Amino acid sequence: MSDPIETAIFEKLSAADPKGVGGKSIEPAEVAKALQPEQWQRMLPRVKAVALGLMRQGRLTITKKGKAVDPSSVKGVIRLRLPTEAETAAALAALPTATADDDDFA
Repeated sequence: MSDPIETAIFEKLSAADPKGVGGKSIEPAEVAKALQPEQWQRMLPRVKAVALGLMRQGRLTITKKGKAVDPSSVKGVIRLRLPTEAETAAALAALPTATADDDDFA
């Protein structure tokens, strides 16, 4: 089952960045307004939370003034864009790796 917020984020990004090279960005408010035009302010925290999850998976980059940022330490206006290949590789490298000791089903 697909998350409608995630779907809306990637639809807006594909319209802004049709080549998918991580150049163009969107505002989280654009996604919130597309999902709930009348009460988009209520939707905004959920859009940002989904964006944070996508960033941690290496599927999205959160930026401020055109530079990738750590959203937990930034305040103010942020933007969302597709990650570059280097950003995706860095995000995936930062994920914890599974070890044989982690297997609870053995």
